Amino acid sequence: MTIKVGMVSLGCPKNQVDAEMLLSNMSNYGYAITSNPEEADVVVINTCGFIESAKQESIDTILDFCERKGQGNLKCVVVTGCLAERYQQELAKEIPETDVVLGIGANGEIAKAIEQALEGKKVAAFAPKCELALNGDRMLTTPPYLAYLKIAEGCNNCCTYCAIPSIRGPYRSREMEDILKEARWLAETGVKELVVVAQDTTRYGEDLYGASKLPQLLEQLCEIEGFHWIRVLYCYPERITDELLDVIATQPKIAKYLDVPIQHINTSVLKRMNRRSTKEEILDVIQKIRTKVPNITLRTSLIAGFPGETEEQFEELVEFVKQVKFDRMGCFAYSQEEGTPAGRMPEQLEDAVKQRRAELVMLEQQTINGEHNRALLGKTIEVLVEGFDYDNSCYYGRSEADAPEIDGTVLFVSEQEHDAGEFVTVKIIDATEYDLMGQVVQEETE
Repeated sequence: MTIKVGMVSLGCPKNQVDAEMLLSNMSNYGYAITSNPEEADVVVINTCGFIESAKQESIDTILDFCERKGQGNLKCVVVTGCLAERYQQELAKEIPETDVVLGIGANGEIAKAIEQALEGKKVAAFAPKCELALNGDRMLTTPPYLAYLKIAEGCNNCCTYCAIPSIRGPYRSREMEDILKEARWLAETGVKELVVVAQDTTRYGEDLYGASKLPQLLEQLCEIEGFHWIRVLYCYPERITDELLDVIATQPKIAKYLDVPIQHINTSVLKRMNRRSTKEEILDVIQKIRTKVPNITLRTSLIAGFPGETEEQFEELVEFVKQVKFDRMGCFAYSQEEGTPAGRMPEQLEDAVKQRRAELVMLEQQTINGEHNRALLGKTIEVLVEGFDYDNSCYYGRSEADAPEIDGTVLFVSEQEHDAGEFVTVKIIDATEYDLMGQVVQEETE
């Protein structure tokens, strides 16, 4: 009897790429992959362990499937990913109902581990983080027109609030030719939007080539036929060079969109976060980005309520948000993570204070979003069709200014039928703080 395996992948796009490699590994071993965990004999939960809310979601998912064992087909629950790597001993002890716990370095052993578990053995396997494969076959779980391209693993930045370096290990760039080979394959499968990810994309190549090679990589990706948008996420401000911005500005395939996580603006808070930029340097790089790429959509992420953040420092952050008017932004309440330097800092703020501050920042950003969206009324934009919303009797998709599963949506009507993955031109006729509404005025199919 063929064993059916289902996958639940949580967390970031980088984790999703790992999940796709795991699926390919299991398929090549002979397991049947199902997209419906309800009919699976084995469920693999690829966990996130970044912050408290992500950990809780992972734990709840594990417990949910453990409770389902013996009901229907489910015989085996496998846990891998960041939570399994971060809490190697605790996980098997605290949730003994799990059948397999794999650290990220042992991902390559998943097929054999499942076989052993189905024979009645409990499996816990861990290996050095550096043994997590950078290259390998993938079974794509994104829509056919979209794929993520992970160009590096791990992180060397060691921000004091972040557990990623201890979970994923030091920064390891992939060889450029390996990346390009995978990108060519993705283009051949019909991918129209390629999203380039790493913990810090701007550091790409420093460990292999002695300097950042992101601009050169992007130029070579642009030479591959088939891609319409190449989107770059997670660019650290101190490594955004004139060379990188020139590539973004001049290459038509590169989405005029940049995700620049800055976390705060007060220089003292930034220093305690072990961030590499000062307030002045951040303001300078934002100005440089907008000067060199005038039509760019600029996204950032912020943390409110970092240990010791005073009311004055928080107000400085709010004023910064009002002043800079980011096109896209997320602000998160600081999460005290065990094993991190910030987690051991005195002056931890109360949860209610942290949450209130994050909400106040997002309220300011909501107003700014509305201003940006209303400025598009009457204008036309290019939209990637993602599907049809039967409840509202309209299509939906994203513009170049919207990253998948992060930013807003464009809802639109059309007299013609459209397929997911098609590009159309939409005239904007209405707007909310996060979404746009419009109608197709011109067809631009790929």
